[in-house]
Amino acid sequence: MDIQSIRDRLAKPALKFTAGGFRPSHSDEESWLGRVFLFREDEELPINSAGETLLPFAQFHLPSLPFSSPHLQGIKVLTVFIANPFPDELEPMGERWLVREYHDEDVLVRKELTAEKAFLKPFPLKAEAVPADYPLWDGGGVPRDLELEILELERSGRIECYYDLTTHCYEHKLGGYPSFCQSGIDPGEGFEFVMQISSDAKINLNVVDSGSLMFWKHRDSGEWALYYDFY
Repeated sequence: MDIQSIRDRLAKPALKFTAGGFRPSHSDEESWLGRVFLFREDEELPINSAGETLLPFAQFHLPSLPFSSPHLQGIKVLTVFIANPFPDELEPMGERWLVREYHDEDVLVRKELTAEKAFLKPFPLKAEAVPADYPLWDGGGVPRDLELEILELERSGRIECYYDLTTHCYEHKLGGYPSFCQSGIDPGEGFEFVMQISSDAKINLNVVDSGSLMFWKHRDSGEWALYYDFY
């Protein structure tokens, strides 16, 4: 298999987010990290069974973005809440993390709610399309048949290593591939990677040690999964 065919097989579109660097519009169509202000009338910040308030981490207005994951089809607004300290890796959603989905028929209102232990600095997001994101080599999503093709390219001297062929977006992103720090994991049959929120000094987020919060969604049940690792 030639190099371009391998790239074509692996490439996935993504949307890279950069926090701040511009004056926010404060419109309902703006996406944010560290701030959630759209809720149903009867909703507040989520509180778990221990009485702990989950912290607002992100709000995405999907129709305003130049790209959205096919696994989020029909969703207008997505909000993310996570506890401090973080939940365990692959802990079920509900007690220490929560993703809320809103559709066109949902009536949303603005609420400026604050969480006592919130530590993220709120910034609006600038979105930039990434035409081709590629998986990381070690468990990042390279199929076995392509691994063998790439190893043969290395043995033949046509490339020095896999990363001569590819690039990877490590930043906050929607779509593409997860940015594992350690060997990659598979959250289970039917789960598709959707997005990640990465360590970012500007928003005061360090996922343990320069890691990323990575989110998957089940293509049939709609169940969400959260995983993170770090260096």
